[in-house]
Amino acid sequence: MLQLFMAHGLFDLELKALGDIEVDFHHTVEDIGICLGQAYRKAIDDGKGIYRYASNLIPMDEALCYIAIDISGRPYFEWNRTFLESKKAVFDAEMVEVFLQAFVDNAKITLHVEMLRGTNLHHMLEACFKGIGITLDNASSIDERKKNDIPSTKGILLE
Repeated sequence: MLQLFMAHGLFDLELKALGDIEVDFHHTVEDIGICLGQAYRKAIDDGKGIYRYASNLIPMDEALCYIAIDISGRPYFEWNRTFLESKKAVFDAEMVEVFLQAFVDNAKITLHVEMLRGTNLHHMLEACFKGIGITLDNASSIDERKKNDIPSTKGILLE
């Protein structure tokens, strides 16, 4: 899923993680979310010139996911989903929420994820991760009309 997130968001990633996965994946997944969120936040810098807001509807076969993002400096995460199953092989869908919450808190963004429909867990998660990557790319892209401006009436976006 991280490959989808990075590929569709046009982000480069080389990841090496060590953790207590013999116990469970929770802390390792959370730590990866923390690190990626911090890296994203650092890459945004002061937010000068970015679009700031973006949203997308992302289909993946029968699944449909809505993603909305505000690179606001205020972490908030809303996760509406209904999975008919929570595990696919060794992958636990509950870890998606752990990862995304850690990412949002450390990237200091607002992220809304609405899983509108789907029956196949893999397709639903694929739509989610592709959609977040695409939408992050859209929100953090430079708006040439405002490339010297911080997209906030307060004059500051990220602290």
